[in-house]
Amino acid sequence: MAYIKINRDKFYHNLNQLALKAGSKEKLAVVLKDNAYGHGIKLIAKLSQEYGIKQAVVVTQAEADSIKSYFDHILILNAKPFKDDKFSFAIASMEALKDTNNSIDIELKIDTGMHRNGIMMNEIYEALDIIKDKDLKLTGIMTHFRSADVLSSELAWQQYNFNQIKNIAREYGFHDIRFHSHNSAALLRSRDFNEDIARVGIGIYGYNELPLSYKKVKLKPIIELWAKRSATRLLKKHQRVGYGGDFRAPIDMVVSTYDIGYGDGWRRGDSNNPYKTIDNLPILGRVSMDFISIASDKDELCIMNDAQKAAKHFDTISYEITTTLSSNLERVVQ
Repeated sequence: MAYIKINRDKFYHNLNQLALKAGSKEKLAVVLKDNAYGHGIKLIAKLSQEYGIKQAVVVTQAEADSIKSYFDHILILNAKPFKDDKFSFAIASMEALKDTNNSIDIELKIDTGMHRNGIMMNEIYEALDIIKDKDLKLTGIMTHFRSADVLSSELAWQQYNFNQIKNIAREYGFHDIRFHSHNSAALLRSRDFNEDIARVGIGIYGYNELPLSYKKVKLKPIIELWAKRSATRLLKKHQRVGYGGDFRAPIDMVVSTYDIGYGDGWRRGDSNNPYKTIDNLPILGRVSMDFISIASDKDELCIMNDAQKAAKHFDTISYEITTTLSSNLERVVQ
């Protein structure tokens, strides 16, 4: 069956680079949502723990429960809050804040300009009043940047807004809480990181999404997608292969079927503009649910080892290439 290789050394290289930007590995919180961006949540949690990472960020309680033993603290972004010694919960609306009881560690998410979710800037005073009146356990205040990976002034604008929130919180007497706003792109752009943690996602997996105009920190993709040969045949000249017979053999050629398809999360794409493997072998005809055809007789082929390059071919982003890979694919560390 097709499988995924995860490179431990490249993963640690990426963490080293990000830790240098943050000031220490203690300031890194690895984002492991959506099966660790498709890389395998438990596998990446274990590697993170071995490196010395103490904090993680996920979306759901199920994700948090699955990696609880690997970390000292886990921030859950979108789940109904409950009391737990290791978990804190992002509170992103006034309604959720009013429904929270005082036994739960909460982190207030502020909308500083992304306008997706979060407490509005003009609600901060009311929110802090509620926290004080209800004696809630506020452990952090956070925000999220909408354009950290874009060459614009929007990052500075949101940082200015967040600094205002920090000042207001301190005026209210909240000094023993953590402030965090940086994702991978913001951290990689930063020259003087001074927050309590950085929530690093795509960067730990090896992708620096900043434009070329920025001085780039070299990161290394850690994932390789491999497929195994399931059948081989001699395709005669003019014979066609696969659904619709989109590919017609120009000469007699050896063609093999490999066990990867869109059912495994690989993109179907356009048979008129075929994706090429890292050995420059084009996929012949249409991608099937479970199979592709390639002019090779090798037992195994590396289909992809850089999601950013694959994303360019499919006119998408590296995040989508990796997160859609099926959790049923075996993931092994090399």
